[in-house]
Amino acid sequence: MTVIKAIIAAISAATICVGASAASADELLASRLGAILGQERQALSVVPDNRLSALTSLPPAGERGVATQSGVIYDREFLAAQPFVEGGAEWECLSEALYFEARGESVRGMFAVGEVILNRVDSDAYPDTLCGVINQGTGRRYACQFTYTCDGKPETIAEPRSWERVGKVARILIDGVPRALTGGATHYHTKSVNPSWAQRFPRTAAIGYHYFYRQPVRTASK
Repeated sequence: MTVIKAIIAAISAATICVGASAASADELLASRLGAILGQERQALSVVPDNRLSALTSLPPAGERGVATQSGVIYDREFLAAQPFVEGGAEWECLSEALYFEARGESVRGMFAVGEVILNRVDSDAYPDTLCGVINQGTGRRYACQFTYTCDGKPETIAEPRSWERVGKVARILIDGVPRALTGGATHYHTKSVNPSWAQRFPRTAAIGYHYFYRQPVRTASK
C-alpha cells in the first residue's frame, strides 16, 4: 500500500503543476516514479532468495483449486492400460533417467522426478532440451546433475517391465500433462542424504523416497 500511495502522490503532484508544460509534467512524473521504484529495488535486494522465491511463485495447482488429472494418471491401473509408445531421442533420454532415478518409486514418484527434469528444460538456468538437461556435466565423475550418468557404472536396462512403465510415464510427460505434483521443483534428493543446497532452497514436496525443492531465482545451479 505504501508504494501505491507514493505513486498516486507522485502522479497528483505532477498533474497539478500550474503553468508547467506537458513535457515538464512527464519529466517530473518519470523522475519521481524512478526514485520510488529504485527504493523498492533496493528493499527487495536484501530479501533472502528462498523467501523471495516463495513469495513470487504460485503454490501447487492443488492448493490453488486448479483441477488436475491426479486421480487418473498417477494410478497404476491407468498406467498399465496405456500403450507403450516409443519416441525419439528426447523420449529415450527421459525414459532412461526415470529408469535409473525412479523406477523403484510409485507412479506418483516417477512423475514427480520427471516433472523436475521438464521444469529444468523450461528454466533459463539449464539446457533447453531433455537430453541436454539430463546429460549436463556428464563425463566429470560425480560432477553431473544426475548421478547415474557419471558414476562409472554401465547403464544397462535389465528390467523390461520397469522400462515399459517409465517409458509410458515419459510419453505422458512429453505430451504435456499438467505438472501439479512438485510445485515447480527443479531439484530433488533421496531422503537418505542432505546436500548443502537443500538448506538454501525452499522445499516444495515430499514424495516417496525423495524431497523436492524449487531453485531460488537468483541462485546459481548446483
